[in-house]
Amino acid sequence: MILESLGDKLKAALKKVASAVFIDTRVIDDLVKELQRALLEADVDVELVFEISERIKEKAKEEPRPGISKKEQLIKIVHDELISLLGKGREIQVKDKPLKIMFVGLYGVGKTTSISKVALYYSKRGYKVCMLGLDTHRPAARDQLEQLGEKVKVPVFVDKQEKDPRKIWQKFEQEAKRFDVILIDTAGRHSLDAELEKEIRELKEKIRPQEVILTLSSDIGQAARKVVEGFHKACGTTGIFLTKMDGTAKAGGALAAASITKAPVLFIGTGEKPQDIETFDTTSFISRLLGMGDLQALLEKAKISIDEKDAKKLEQRLEEGKFTLDDLYEQLKAMRKMGPLSKITEMIPGFSNMKLPSDMMQVQESKLKRWGHAMESMTKKEKENPDTITGERIARISKGSAVPTSEIREMLKQYKMVKGFFGMSKGKTMSQKDLQKIARKMGARGGF
Repeated sequence: MILESLGDKLKAALKKVASAVFIDTRVIDDLVKELQRALLEADVDVELVFEISERIKEKAKEEPRPGISKKEQLIKIVHDELISLLGKGREIQVKDKPLKIMFVGLYGVGKTTSISKVALYYSKRGYKVCMLGLDTHRPAARDQLEQLGEKVKVPVFVDKQEKDPRKIWQKFEQEAKRFDVILIDTAGRHSLDAELEKEIRELKEKIRPQEVILTLSSDIGQAARKVVEGFHKACGTTGIFLTKMDGTAKAGGALAAASITKAPVLFIGTGEKPQDIETFDTTSFISRLLGMGDLQALLEKAKISIDEKDAKKLEQRLEEGKFTLDDLYEQLKAMRKMGPLSKITEMIPGFSNMKLPSDMMQVQESKLKRWGHAMESMTKKEKENPDTITGERIARISKGSAVPTSEIREMLKQYKMVKGFFGMSKGKTMSQKDLQKIARKMGARGGF
């Protein structure tokens, strides 16, 4: 989980509050100390941590509103203060077309990769998107942008001979105006020096973008404040893209610095794949951090990972009472695009609070992968008509995919169960009442 260590410490602190018999000064002081320790370990600015501590102590003295217990009041105070610490997120609206977004940042923060993620994000929402390469300092920058453009199926405009980024913009400006969203890659440096400041300031004056996004590595720690303030002063950043949020326990400094400088976090990168991007919503983020889940983020991830045409095709097949092993295979592939099961489950309310053994999650991941290998060793007829798969065919599939026969039989059993869920074994689709019944059963089990 993102900032898993911080989340675990915060949950443990709140659990102590929930189990306390009385909420007295000692309980409040212990809670504040736990919060201080957790936030400082996550690289949140020391001054900010103590400001939050004092506010919690002051608010905890107030009498709770009617109908709210002292425990509930204290938990809400902590929840609200954490939201205040991270500031309000903001969603970029595509109103005045073309929407021009200029990306700035230092070397090694994943700026170009982040641009391709934003390109996929908007193209999946039906917008015409293009990427424009104005980084003339890093030799491989324009090649990288072209390769990423092919990957996310978005047009890229680059000029590998021209050294003046302003002339490159002038060359492609009219052509780029045909698109709804123009994402502009600019040069970086190892530090924000006078030359870089001058270049991005001149580019901003020339391009006049509606948004200037600073790409910032989440492992930057407390140095984030200086970097964010420097870029904001140089080019008036309107928001931040936080990268490497999948592998750091020290992102508190970057998140808090964004709040201080009033340049909100707009996107976070949660992995290396193009679809590993989320819009940043403070309330949802804190809910996940405290183990309350975030269904909205899960739906957003599904929207990016699952092709809309494929989803409609599957819906039509379900309505016709058809569901093949091929359909199950496509759904497994789409699910794997969304990321590890451990990341998906942390977004599900109820499930996110359960401490599932890591080895259990790994088993599930590896099993999905092996099922995919087994399906790749099947003929088209076998995938469309799984009932024709005999013991002899299972042995052949096992030999071709190196997947044990027991797991292939388990996969076929799973297929039959899913098919039965949708009421297709009798040639009928599932009613709304049936769906609600299954949802209730799943909710009672606390799982999928």
